[in-house]
Amino acid sequence: MSYKSYGTSSKNGGAAYSGRYKEGDQKNNGNSTADKMYNLFDEAIEYVDSLGIRFMNKKKKLEELQQRLMEGRFHLAVLGQFKRGKSTLLNALLGDSLLPSSVLPLTAIPTFIQAGDSLRAEALSDDGTVSDKYTGNSVGEMKVFLSKIVTEEANPENRLGISHVNVFHTAQLLSKGLVLIDTPGIGSTFIHNTEATLNFLPQCDAAVFLISADPPISEVELNFLERVRSRVPRLFFILNKVDYLSDREKEESVQFFKKILREEAGFDNDVLIFCVSALKGLDAKKSSDHNKWSESGMAEVEEHLGNFLAKEKAAVLRKALSSKATDILANVLMQINLIVRSLQMPMDELEERQRTFEEKIKEVDYQKVVAGDLLTGDRKRLMEFLENQAEDLRHKGRLHFEKILEQILEANATVDTARETLLKALPVFFERELGEMSQVFNVRVTEVLQPHQRRADELIETIRKTAAELFEIPYRAPESSGAFEMTRQPYWTTQQRRSFMNPIPEGAIYKLLPHRIRKLRIKKYLTEEIEFMVFQNVENLRWVTLQNLNQAFRRFSLKLAELLQETITATHGAIQEASAKRLEQSQAVAEELELFETVSAKLENIMKRFDGE
Repeated sequence: MSYKSYGTSSKNGGAAYSGRYKEGDQKNNGNSTADKMYNLFDEAIEYVDSLGIRFMNKKKKLEELQQRLMEGRFHLAVLGQFKRGKSTLLNALLGDSLLPSSVLPLTAIPTFIQAGDSLRAEALSDDGTVSDKYTGNSVGEMKVFLSKIVTEEANPENRLGISHVNVFHTAQLLSKGLVLIDTPGIGSTFIHNTEATLNFLPQCDAAVFLISADPPISEVELNFLERVRSRVPRLFFILNKVDYLSDREKEESVQFFKKILREEAGFDNDVLIFCVSALKGLDAKKSSDHNKWSESGMAEVEEHLGNFLAKEKAAVLRKALSSKATDILANVLMQINLIVRSLQMPMDELEERQRTFEEKIKEVDYQKVVAGDLLTGDRKRLMEFLENQAEDLRHKGRLHFEKILEQILEANATVDTARETLLKALPVFFERELGEMSQVFNVRVTEVLQPHQRRADELIETIRKTAAELFEIPYRAPESSGAFEMTRQPYWTTQQRRSFMNPIPEGAIYKLLPHRIRKLRIKKYLTEEIEFMVFQNVENLRWVTLQNLNQAFRRFSLKLAELLQETITATHGAIQEASAKRLEQSQAVAEELELFETVSAKLENIMKRFDGE
């Protein structure tokens, strides 16, 4: 779920991965597990295609799964405190001095670095349009292009309104489906960047946490790491700048870091920590010096990431795709079996069973209406929950900023100083609240929709099971229909901090007011502005959350209707089609029976092979 806040907006980051198997990789003599599965999809698609246009939808779904097998994007965020060497590490992995140095604080704009045929970049605005782009072969020009967008110096407070930047690079590591995501450094003067990073992490598949020996891990990093653990599925640790250490100092630093991770952050003692000099690695990569690349420690990092992508990530993806493929083929087989049974059954018996099945479809239609009414009621209750959350947040925000205002007034600050202090506190507060509100509401929406998901699965299964029982054919229970599955690419909340405050003129007469009265006057003005400021930001959060809620329920309803119609078409439609062919009593009936029986045997064999993956 994404939000807009205090003039902020969020968009999906990153363009679709454009890498494809090369001809040699696709087949590779059929030796690798991925190649075998790819070939298995080829077989399944070919046989389903031979069944004709009525199975075109199933063929298309199998092709989509095969495409996912080919592309397999994996999002890896690189995290670390300001000036730990994140940009140098990423540049070393790419082999180019591409990303701006962290000497300049970054905005909260993410940079997605992914595979491409050539070096290019595009900056996307909040509305999804390309705001600026770079195409060319100059790494130096690319770095200048990125600097004017992602650094606070060139783009203070993201005044350009950039949502994210896509960078396309030819690095070999990216060709394996890896997408590297550059993040702002925590612990810089821009505190709100930390909250933006934390809110983004659940959308990542893994993260690299970067530290360095000088200075050792800070309290800011430990606090950040503690919050990171619950938001990212897999963490890698890298100790950078070890070239300044002797072997003994390096070992002591590693043991110290492990001790801190164990005692302060709750990690296991055997956590893997890579020791690198990213700067030496970058120099080695540029000069193609394999020995120095290995000495820098970057070769081990690259190898570990490569193995992880090739084994763990690929295995999970293959398992998911195998399951989906067997479900699709089970539907195809059921449709084939229904047609075969309908073609073989005596006509009077066929007509009787068809009438019985149509009565069951009417029952399901009624249950769908009941389910829709229940869904509407739950949506209304969730809207009430949202309104209560918004009111609680308004109250919390008022108290928070009024407390800050009291502290400011105690220090006898001027109006301008007070306003600036409040504006700096604004993104810090609302970034944190955005994350918490999003998490709470996502949990509640999931809890509410899960019973509806089960009912949707039951309705779909009722149709399939009834058809199987009536026509005495094998039945395979499908997995969950995924009717409310919310698939999202990573998003990032960017800051466009805007003042909602009107200036308070401090003329000569105003300045001559007694201190107590002047203080009360400032408090009155700024309290009114705080009220408006809090209302405006909470309303932004409430409105966008409401849009997400309506979209989730609308998507659920549409998906359920689509799946039910698809199931009815695959069962009832198959029976109706067979009935029509029986009336024709043509030679084509015998030919179709032979085709269906042949393909059915082939698909059953392919299903078993998918199950074995």
